[in-house]
Amino acid sequence: MTDVTFTPPTGTALIQAVAHCQGITREHSKTFYLGSRFFPAQQRRAVWAVYAACRDGDDIVDERSGEAARVELDDWWTRTQAALAGRPSEHPIDLALSWAARSYPIPPSAFAELHDGLRMDLAGHEYRTMDDLMLYCRRVAGVVGFMIAPVSGYSGGERTLHAALMLGQAMQLTNILRDVGEDLRRGRVYLPETLLLQYGVSRTDLERGVVTPGYRALMEHLSGLARDWYAQGRAGIPCLHGSARLAVATAARAYEGILDDLARNDFDNFGRRAHVSGTRKLMMLPRAWWELRWAAVP
Repeated sequence: MTDVTFTPPTGTALIQAVAHCQGITREHSKTFYLGSRFFPAQQRRAVWAVYAACRDGDDIVDERSGEAARVELDDWWTRTQAALAGRPSEHPIDLALSWAARSYPIPPSAFAELHDGLRMDLAGHEYRTMDDLMLYCRRVAGVVGFMIAPVSGYSGGERTLHAALMLGQAMQLTNILRDVGEDLRRGRVYLPETLLLQYGVSRTDLERGVVTPGYRALMEHLSGLARDWYAQGRAGIPCLHGSARLAVATAARAYEGILDDLARNDFDNFGRRAHVSGTRKLMMLPRAWWELRWAAVP
């Protein structure tokens, strides 16, 4: 059998593949896209490729169901593994991801954990405890920190990677708090049963979509946990190299701002999606820059 050596796409093919990933990033996460603009050009392209590959898998479990979703997720995982190994399909996301993986030491194990997290959604995983929720946050978003850190370049070893993990987990917990109503309409509840019981919130209460005192207290508790995770994550940002610091700090500040908007709306996340306006995001930039200016590298 003849070995086939993959030749990375160049010129028009690579430009088109990266542009496709850029479009996905800009459309689906304006916050992440804003942060990505502060990376140098080559790193920015790799970040878009990583985001698009993750989003591709996430869209399958959000937009499909049953056997069709399982088949598509299996296909996504086969394509992703091949792309990371330097054997991409002709799909633009696969081409861009393969180029990114050849350019930076992006760990395939992080994508394996992401795959495990997406399978939790397809299996209708029940979240009984905070440990269940933390595992999910790690798998579907925390490990994205392991993908982005090698693109950024970093010092501090495992300590920095742990901070990147916590930052990704904070962003996912923010997503969960923002999307309670939307997830309910998909038949999903990520809020742990033990916490629902502790705060006196039932599934019926959630389906009624009423912010009770118990529900408000639960949201405040989980928002506080997310802020703790953001603080742990920000501690590692000074260890990133160059302008990647501002890129990640900007995305983190804007994402944490979703929690502020959620609180301003009295934690009513059943019919309104908390968000941060473009103007407010831009107003956060000076603060992010100032904090980095005076931050000492751990």
